[in-house]
Amino acid sequence: MADYKDKMMAALKDAMKNKDKERRDTIRLLQAAISHEEIEKRKDLPEGVEAELTTEEELDVLVREAKKRRESIAELESADRDTADEERELEIIESFLPAQMSEEEIRALAKQTIEAVGATEMRDMGKVMGKLSTETKGKADGKLVSTIVREMLQS
Repeated sequence: MADYKDKMMAALKDAMKNKDKERRDTIRLLQAAISHEEIEKRKDLPEGVEAELTTEEELDVLVREAKKRRESIAELESADRDTADEERELEIIESFLPAQMSEEEIRALAKQTIEAVGATEMRDMGKVMGKLSTETKGKADGKLVSTIVREMLQS
């Protein structure tokens, strides 16, 4: 089940061989985030029971880490500061995520979902986003999906 962990371990070995310090450090940060999540999961289990994250839970951690970098980049840009390090980390994290959907693909899926749930106005946004978020998880930035849905419901 440790699909992402296995990919990260292979990438870490490769980064170490190639002396790519930035990639190595970012992968180690991701591994630490996953380990932290496993420790948190273990707290709810009986003593001595190991808790390994599912592939879905590992994906959640990666998505959360990517989101942190995007928010950090936005904050640094608004403060007129250098974003190169955060952008590089985001690029490395995204290399482990599933291929990102294009804006056109998101629009098509949003239109389909809006029709499927019968949404006609802004108050239906929760229904649309609830269904859409499961389909776009890890494949699209939630903020972009939300913006597109809002735009489609307002027109």
